[in-house]
Amino acid sequence: MTLDEQQPVIEINGLNKWFGDNHVLKGIDLDVLDSEVLCVIGASGSGKSTLLRCVNYLETFQEGSVRIKGWELTGDEKRINSLRARVGMVFQHFNLFPHMTVLGNVMEGPSQVKKVKKRAAREIGRHFLDKVGLSDKEKAYPNTLSGGQKQRVAIARALAMEPDVMLFDEPTSALDPELVGEVLSVMKDLAEDGMTMMVVTHEMGFAREVGDMVAFMDQGVILEENTPSAFFDAPKEERTREFLSQIL
Repeated sequence: MTLDEQQPVIEINGLNKWFGDNHVLKGIDLDVLDSEVLCVIGASGSGKSTLLRCVNYLETFQEGSVRIKGWELTGDEKRINSLRARVGMVFQHFNLFPHMTVLGNVMEGPSQVKKVKKRAAREIGRHFLDKVGLSDKEKAYPNTLSGGQKQRVAIARALAMEPDVMLFDEPTSALDPELVGEVLSVMKDLAEDGMTMMVVTHEMGFAREVGDMVAFMDQGVILEENTPSAFFDAPKEERTREFLSQIL
């Protein structure tokens, strides 16, 4: 791998975020390299989702910096919009447009944001629906789909913007247990294709198998970061061991 390829795709330096008097992110430093999958885990309320939302400026922050491929996030709206077009995000809840078909949902970003012509946007949409295994659902409406199918459409919609980075905020937490596997399978395929991913998750099996790095957040700080094997088999911090003993 060349030196250039080793430059982080996501660089987070000295990130501090307050909600009023509540200091929710406390000096976060974190890098995600090209084609790396970083899994962020921790108890509810530790700041994981807030951190992820800061990466594409859905949440503003008071101190520190976030860079995507060397571009620094600032409050400039044009800059934010151009960066967001390069960062796909998948939420816990699918946020699909109920009045649009599955294909219409996936086409929306390329046609409205990137101003791709309708025929080309349709081809892009079909390509990414095929990628998530839902080619047969292009004419369906979201209310006819299972939760797992909706989440796969949401992933296809994010991929249709052809982003440099994909962010996942607990993408399986709203799903019935039997539907979790189909979403994780799509995410695993993306990782194998070399997509750079930052994943907030409670799925420890996924973090162990698919993650390149695991970061454990506790009370607004990154308490421990390591490769999955080292993290799960030999955690260094007492708090990490306590957390893992409760969930594994």
